[in-house]
Amino acid sequence: MATIVRFHVKRGDTVQVISGNHRGATGKVMQILPKKQQVLIEGVRMIKKHTKRSQDAPQGAIIEREGPIHISNVKLAEPAEKAKTEKPKAAKSQKPAPEKPAPEKPKAEKPAAAKPKASKPKSEPNSEPKSEPKSEPKSKPGKKAA
Repeated sequence: MATIVRFHVKRGDTVQVISGNHRGATGKVMQILPKKQQVLIEGVRMIKKHTKRSQDAPQGAIIEREGPIHISNVKLAEPAEKAKTEKPKAAKSQKPAPEKPAPEKPKAEKPAAAKPKASKPKSEPNSEPKSEPKSEPKSKPGKKAA
């Protein structure tokens, strides 16, 4: 049966690397890998990953991303702030603050619709299309033409 392991850092904490090649670097914890006891820290241990050709990258690509660091090599520098879920308390016999009108935001312009492509000017019906004379294929050096 798997046991749940509790770590000294959690996602969103700011941590500092205390040992290894990246000693002294600080960053925010992006992800925790509990099975391997490793963390991904934003901007620390950047590795280059070579990817195959795909629809997104037709030529393939070299992507920079964060590599994992063992959790024992980091210390907590600043804990993540907890979301405040407290309800506002009702004040006794206080006058409500005068409401200020919200400043008007400038309206964002909508992106322009795709413009139709301009058609090519029609050539005169009597003119012939220009064509360049085709050159003969060059033979490779060292070989005789038969």
